[in-house]
Amino acid sequence: MAKGFDCSTPLTAQKAAAFVGQGFTFVARYLVPSGAKALTKSESDVISAAGLQLVSVYETTASRALGGRSAGLADGATALQVAAQVGQPEGSCIYFAVDFDVSSAQMPTVIAYIKAASEATPAYTTGVYGSYAVMEAVYAAGACSRFWQTYAWSAGKKSSFIHIYQYLNDVMLNGIAIDYDESYGNEGWWNKRKPEPPSYPLTVKDANAIIPFLSAGYGATSSVPAQNEFHRLANELRKASGQTLQ
Repeated sequence: MAKGFDCSTPLTAQKAAAFVGQGFTFVARYLVPSGAKALTKSESDVISAAGLQLVSVYETTASRALGGRSAGLADGATALQVAAQVGQPEGSCIYFAVDFDVSSAQMPTVIAYIKAASEATPAYTTGVYGSYAVMEAVYAAGACSRFWQTYAWSAGKKSSFIHIYQYLNDVMLNGIAIDYDESYGNEGWWNKRKPEPPSYPLTVKDANAIIPFLSAGYGATSSVPAQNEFHRLANELRKASGQTLQ
């Protein structure tokens, strides 16, 4: 389980570092074209450099999903443009928010919205943010593949298949208002920082266990180029294990 938060306030390098220092792994930010809450390329660079993972959520108005299929297609197209602008890599997830208490009569329209948003963003996985009822209905309809549930409007119920859970809203931390989240894997988050190349240290013991085989090869050939290569390989093992070259 990973510790995270979402916020409408853009993060500075100082604030991002503070959250990392407090054990947060990810932050959810708004993938929208404009406005004070919008994620920008420069902010995504700052967040990535700090070591936080990013979760992208598209939300312009709380009940936008009531626009149905046409709204989903339009919002998906806009989300694609913004994702390219901020540098979100393909294959990661874009969540679309259903940020209100959806009635059973409204649910088919919400499902149509999410399905259309998914159709419009084929290079990304698609997720939905919303209540327990939204999770269950959208999941049953096969409208998307990622699920972020809020405790709001959920009457204490929690879906078993969700990837992110928002469990507390409107908390002040590091000078900004945040909501607390936790995640369970395969969230579709992203980060632009290139991972460090893996390090595979070679111990002196292992190097010295291999070198005799090279020595045997050296002694078994009369070819000078082959002997030179066996010698070079033995020295590479010594170098990798911190030993003196011979």
